[in-house]
Amino acid sequence: MTLRDLVGAYFTHHAIMAYLILAVGCIAYVVLNPANIWGPALAAALIVPLYPLVWYLLHRYVLHGRWLYRMPQTAALWKRVHFDHHQDPNDLGVLFGALYTTLPTILLVTIPLGWAIAGPSGAAAAVASGLLTTCFYEFCHCIQHLPFQPRWTWLKRMKKLHLAHHFHNEQGNYGITNFAVDRVLGTYYSHPREKPRSPTVFNLGYTDEEASRYPWVAALSDDRQQPGAMRPARNR
Repeated sequence: MTLRDLVGAYFTHHAIMAYLILAVGCIAYVVLNPANIWGPALAAALIVPLYPLVWYLLHRYVLHGRWLYRMPQTAALWKRVHFDHHQDPNDLGVLFGALYTTLPTILLVTIPLGWAIAGPSGAAAAVASGLLTTCFYEFCHCIQHLPFQPRWTWLKRMKKLHLAHHFHNEQGNYGITNFAVDRVLGTYYSHPREKPRSPTVFNLGYTDEEASRYPWVAALSDDRQQPGAMRPARNR
C-alpha cells in the first residue's frame, strides 16, 4: 500500500469526514464569538496531553473489560467497537471507531474542561481539539493495521507496539500513539519476549465457557467468530 492509498482510505471514511466537519464548525464558533483568546487556546491545548490517559482508561477498562458483553443491552455495542476489531485486526470495516460511541465520548471529555476554563468558546475549542486529536489517532491506527510501511522510526516503533497488542498479548500496550501511561501503570512491553503469548489475544476473554453463559455476542457472530472456531494466536 502506498501513502496515496493510505490517505485515500482514511479520508473517504465517513467518521473522519464527520470529525473534520464538526471541528471546522467548532473553530468557526470560536472565531465568530471573540473573547479572550488565551482561554480557548488553553482549553484546546490541555486536551492533547489529556487524551493518552483518556484513551488508556477507556481501552483497558471498558473495551477490554468483560462487563459489556455480559449484558444483552451492550453486547452488540462491545462486539462492534472492539471484539470484531480483535477478531480481524486488519478489517477496514471495523478499524475506525463507530460515531455513536466516539462522539459522545469526545463531548463528555472535552466540554466540561473547556467550559470550566473559558465558557462556551472554551468548550468549542476543546471539542475541536478532541476531534482533531481523534483524527490523528485514527490516521496512526490506519498506519498500524493497513499494509503500509512507514519510513519514520517513531511510526515504525508505534506500529510494532500496537501490533504486539493485537497479535501477541492484548493485556498491555493499550496506547495508540503514546505509551507513556502504559509505562507508568506497568502494562508496557517493548518486545513480545517480555510477555507470554496470550490465549485470548483474539477473543478478549470471550471463550466458549463465557459464550455459554453470555450468548449474545456469539448469537451475533458468524462461524469464523464463534469462540471455538477462532484460530489460535500462533496461526494469525
